[in-house]
Amino acid sequence: MKRLTTGLALGCALVAAAAAAPAASALPGAATPGPTARPAISAEQAKADAMGHALRLDKRETLTVKDVISDPDGSTHVRYERTFAGLRVIGGDLVVHRDKAGAVRGVNWNASGKAEVPSTTPKLARSAALAQGARASKFSVQKSADELVVYAGSGTPRLAYDVVTTGVKADQTPSRLHTVVDATSGATLASWDEIETGTGNSIYSGSVSIGTQLSGSYQLKDPNRGGNYTTDLNGQTDPPVGTGPGGTLFTDADDVWGNGSTSDRASAGVDAHYGAQVTWDYYKNTHGRNGIFNNGTGVRSRVHYGNGYVNAFWDGTQMTYGDGSGNTHPLTEIDVAGHEMSHGVTENSAGLAYSGDAGGLNEATSDIFGTAVEFYANNANDVGDYLIGEKININGNGTPLRYMDKPSKDGASKDCWSATLGTLDPHYSSGPLNHWFYLASEGSGAKTINGVSYNSPTCDSSTVTGVGRDTAAKVWYRTLTTYLTSTSTYADARNGAIKAAKDLYGVGSTQCTNIAAAFTAIAVPATTETCGTSGGGGGGGANLLQNPGFKSGNVSWTTTSGVITNSTSATPRTGSWYGWLNGYGSASTDYAQQSVAIPSTATSATLSFYLKVSSAETTTTSAYDTLKAQVIDGSTTTTLATYSNLNKGSSYVLKSLDLSAYRGKTVTIKFLGTEDASLATSFFLDDTSVATS
Repeated sequence: MKRLTTGLALGCALVAAAAAAPAASALPGAATPGPTARPAISAEQAKADAMGHALRLDKRETLTVKDVISDPDGSTHVRYERTFAGLRVIGGDLVVHRDKAGAVRGVNWNASGKAEVPSTTPKLARSAALAQGARASKFSVQKSADELVVYAGSGTPRLAYDVVTTGVKADQTPSRLHTVVDATSGATLASWDEIETGTGNSIYSGSVSIGTQLSGSYQLKDPNRGGNYTTDLNGQTDPPVGTGPGGTLFTDADDVWGNGSTSDRASAGVDAHYGAQVTWDYYKNTHGRNGIFNNGTGVRSRVHYGNGYVNAFWDGTQMTYGDGSGNTHPLTEIDVAGHEMSHGVTENSAGLAYSGDAGGLNEATSDIFGTAVEFYANNANDVGDYLIGEKININGNGTPLRYMDKPSKDGASKDCWSATLGTLDPHYSSGPLNHWFYLASEGSGAKTINGVSYNSPTCDSSTVTGVGRDTAAKVWYRTLTTYLTSTSTYADARNGAIKAAKDLYGVGSTQCTNIAAAFTAIAVPATTETCGTSGGGGGGGANLLQNPGFKSGNVSWTTTSGVITNSTSATPRTGSWYGWLNGYGSASTDYAQQSVAIPSTATSATLSFYLKVSSAETTTTSAYDTLKAQVIDGSTTTTLATYSNLNKGSSYVLKSLDLSAYRGKTVTIKFLGTEDASLATSFFLDDTSVATS
């Protein structure tokens, strides 16, 4: 039996306009706190001027790197924001897709590829713009600020004022309302709100294990997840202007928190803290994302906001939860926590605006990942389902807030896409994408899952076969982080999801075909992207390996016993299955291998995989246990690289090896692990790839 070795080890309200005015995520360029620059971002920023020149941008435009995604085959996807003549460009975001040699393979522009304006001198007086923003807010107490910007969110770029009016809505929700005013005509070009509304004994999840920290007394602070911490607002609300209260950090003498009911204030704190913990773990273990900002930084959760506040929201830095009507049902259920934190993920990736189609995609993204988090938690007291907020009784009659199998059951959401969808509140225009996720995950028709009955129709009377929830979520995460921009439409979502499915599962794969069929089933028309071609948007060629991430279990690979596993004794990079070679603490040999045909027409071929090494060996000089990446060509075995206990670390590391010498051949890719009779070393493999260009 294997043993673990040392070292392994802007927001949106949940509720729609019926309860509170719709809130929104800032368009790219809006002032929101961001992560500390990661090395990949810093490296790309050094090349940003050269990229601007390659894209033939106006010399007055400057690119700022927001995010970088690297694929196993060496391809990169770099997300940029822009300034023009020193002015922030709202809606000027773009994603550049490059192959491993650095050549640009495609660009996802936002509404406009250009950001030039004929003049940076406004004709409209600043005072007129401020007054327009104040009128739009309708706050009784307010403070306004403005900034001269270039607005490129739709149509021809225009010089504009971004007026930010700060106040509090009638239902206690704080607001930072952006009103973009044309600096020439005085017309309102766009409007959105930065405030996105949306062992402990918890109210909804039962007795759970939570991360705490001892500092004199125990604190509801999680040192293993970026320092996530939870505070008690004790009825406070955010002031009309300025920064709201942080609340009082929950502390406890014996590290036993709450009593499972609202009679103990810590119970809601446990739910919020647990929800943040599970959401962090889901993104880390399933998608390789290191917290909301993807830089390892945690966030604060505030509970007991206001009096009878029937909402929860993300404001760009933290989650905040009300206690519900009569202060009897805190909005701290698992999928609500996942929903609000996912608004932060969207803000720090695609930055989907909170209007038009993009608003629906934004809101549905939080529902999708809130649902995925709830299933991931596998909590017997709050089992996974395709219902949003089913335990918080927000409607007062025991019904959930939203239904993913048939969104129209809530009386307002839409099941199918239409050209008028973007005129709706984002909580209702989210319906079609929620419907897509259910169909893509489970398929159409009647079925019962975890004791809940569903019956999902299609908009064209077709029959859809699901690809599984984990696969659908993985496809949507890649779509969000790699192919969408701030004003993306449902058509962009369809194209992006097809590209993502091909990147992950290959051209012509069943996964891609069914993902596309689910979009057809919600009435999103087919456009240029199909599952039968490699496309031009980036991501590199198709993965030639079958079951490359081991997510289908013991198929397609030949291995020694137990190498492909979903054991919870260790962690995969993504999903629940992974490769685990050696780790016995005794003399052993493990292997995993698969044959692959490399086309003779390829200009290059690359073997990529993610590797994590955990070892009880303490030596810094001797390689006692090894993993070899090999190619078997007929009777000849060639070792491409060797890794050992000297490579041990706490995280997965991407490895890429050249296979160009084997073009036109069918070869066997083999991972061979060898362990001596002494201390254990485990080699963990995930997300393998053989890709060509």
